[in-house]
Amino acid sequence: MTFHRILQLPELIYKKSHFLFGPRGTGKTFLIREQLKGNAKILNLLEQDLFLRLSASPWELRAIIASTDRNVPVVIDEVQKVPALLDEVHRLIEEEGRTFLLTGSSARKLRRGSANLLAGRARLAEIFPLTSHEIPKFDLERYLRVGGLPFVYASDDPSEDLDAYVRTYLQEEVQAEGLTRNLPGFARFLKTAALLNGTVLNYTKLGSDAELSPSTVRQYIQILEDTLLGFRIAPFRKSLKRKAISTEKFYLFDVGVSHAISGIRHVDRLSDIYGRSFEQFIALELRAFLSYRRTKEELSFWRSKHGAEVDFIVGDRLAIEVKASSRTGAHDAKGLRTLQEEGLPLSYYLISQDPLERVDHGVTFICWDTFLSRLWGGTL
Repeated sequence: MTFHRILQLPELIYKKSHFLFGPRGTGKTFLIREQLKGNAKILNLLEQDLFLRLSASPWELRAIIASTDRNVPVVIDEVQKVPALLDEVHRLIEEEGRTFLLTGSSARKLRRGSANLLAGRARLAEIFPLTSHEIPKFDLERYLRVGGLPFVYASDDPSEDLDAYVRTYLQEEVQAEGLTRNLPGFARFLKTAALLNGTVLNYTKLGSDAELSPSTVRQYIQILEDTLLGFRIAPFRKSLKRKAISTEKFYLFDVGVSHAISGIRHVDRLSDIYGRSFEQFIALELRAFLSYRRTKEELSFWRSKHGAEVDFIVGDRLAIEVKASSRTGAHDAKGLRTLQEEGLPLSYYLISQDPLERVDHGVTFICWDTFLSRLWGGTL
């Protein structure tokens, strides 16, 4: 199965060096081969000989790329494996005007290393699991079961592949890298976090459910963010009449991985899990859109102290409520109606699986596929 990735690496590094971060399995290495083969010097630190050589002598990077034309970009894949290379990259950018693409599946080691030396010299880009816009003949029901990792979505046995992915993460990313000494506790936390995916963060509740302290839960949430398996959505605080909560929501990066971690094998159409998976799918689409389009808009959500809620707000222009139902009514837009009373210059959308598009008192009721088509097409 061929996927049409939105991210275009040649355009990304045409004038400026970039970090390209993305979780394992999102297709960074494949994208590099497809888009830059023959037009870049590619160094993959998963190759053991190269890894050992540069680990022992990072300064040899200069000699390795010496014969490469200075106008040809240099790709270092999985750069977090040798953080000391960033010192050499810094010098080569400054002294030789080199352009680099530095990819990784974890920002943790780089933050503890010397990534700050590249501040202003390398921009940041991200790659995510597949979006609906990248999958020919997109199948929503399949996506809500197995997620958007390319090798999983195209697999004949996605459940096995997802289970293997989670085991690899626990063994290679967490245990081998020494991110925590309490692997059983982290595994309990991970399952609890997956089951509470998309809810407002409550460190005390998470800790109680996973038999961990709230401070340990905070550390583990940070590990998920650093290894790119999770992200937070900040609360929208520009409402004036109703005070908004200040606590963030947390999502895992992929629907299928969320199911594999929590042990969910089937997603029943009428279940709460289906609704939460559909909301997560929309969250992932919005997040990818904002990143790939290089917009400065932020993704947030709104919830008042009295419980009124809107699932997502894009910048200062779109307020979005998500319902998985195939029929919607005025009662589904209650949160949007409450936010409307704030008088903010937003466009209000209720996204669902209802095929009937209509506008009711300033709220556009719209089917998910129409909404996403307009979003990616730039007409919203």
